[in-house]
Amino acid sequence: MIEYHAREKLAETCKLLYDRKLTVSAGGNMSVRISDNEFIITPTGRNKGMLRPEEMVRMDLDGNILSDGKPSIEHKFHLALYKINKDTGAVVHCHPLYCVTLAVQDLPVKTALTPEGVLLLGEVPMLKYCTPGSQELVDEVAAHSSYKAMLMSKHGALTQGKTLEEAYNRMEELEFQAQLQLLAGKAKELPASEVKKLGKM
Repeated sequence: MIEYHAREKLAETCKLLYDRKLTVSAGGNMSVRISDNEFIITPTGRNKGMLRPEEMVRMDLDGNILSDGKPSIEHKFHLALYKINKDTGAVVHCHPLYCVTLAVQDLPVKTALTPEGVLLLGEVPMLKYCTPGSQELVDEVAAHSSYKAMLMSKHGALTQGKTLEEAYNRMEELEFQAQLQLLAGKAKELPASEVKKLGKM
């Protein structure tokens, strides 16, 4: 992906996340891969609804900063996912209200309430609490790198995808499933046989 196009798409996606109330203020961080060894990530401390393309920070997979600006303090788990998963093209981490409502209670998201949850997300693990920006958090994310989406205890949510749109769509679906779970109360999930069938689609 051409760098400036990636910067534009990342800024647009940040605005969309903010407008859809999937993140607030400077919360969260998002990135998109632009080559095998480089990615663009949101800067630290900036309101996601106001970011401009030129503010995004270019980095390589060795952790070197290749442009102006200071990257998010959590850039290392983005870097880890890109290193581990060669087909990951984007990572989205934010603090959606319903996902965080579950995460502060250490309650996992039940993605098998609807077929879409199974198809778009699959199983969503609950990561143990780690200090934001810490190596412990990087290691915890890396240990769950095979999942499309994750909840972080007392923290937020994370999705990855082959494209920025796919990673965004998974975050939107994750928040929908969390909201549905909280509103539906004791609704039963799909039978295991149906989940297995959907998993093969």
